[in-house]
Amino acid sequence: MRHKVAGYKLGRNTAHRRSLLRNLVTSVIVEERIETTVPKAKAARPIVEKMITLGKRGDLAARRLAASYLMTDEALVKLFDTIGPRFGDREGGYTRIIRTGWNKGDGADKAFLELLGSEKVLDEKREKRAEIRAKKAAEAKKAMEEAESQAQAQGEAAPAKEEDKKE
Repeated sequence: MRHKVAGYKLGRNTAHRRSLLRNLVTSVIVEERIETTVPKAKAARPIVEKMITLGKRGDLAARRLAASYLMTDEALVKLFDTIGPRFGDREGGYTRIIRTGWNKGDGADKAFLELLGSEKVLDEKREKRAEIRAKKAAEAKKAMEEAESQAQAQGEAAPAKEEDKKE
């Protein structure tokens, strides 16, 4: 029986499980939304909430505790500079789990683990990606037109040379 036993084993040994959760938490803080399986999302959620609470505290001890858990300096800076202040007046409940579907191969339930209020950030990322795509498409179209005009110019020059040879 598992009475009063907290946490998820996730079918991994201790070191692998700890690495997995550290990576998931770091990714959630950096990206603000990740897609993973439901059990992994449920296991990572309390840790993400604790990291955000540390980010809200903002003192040196909290920064060192968060740095000892998070994998990158980028995540640490984002946690204390943007995410902590964003949730400054909120007392917990910083994340949500949205079920999306399942894996085709093994049938595992998939879900998004995201921070509340990340819609704005995700919309901005989508807009930036759309702008970059449009810019690349315009550059490609321009390059194609230039290549076609050069091909036509060379095509017109080639018959003229042939006429010169005949004379």
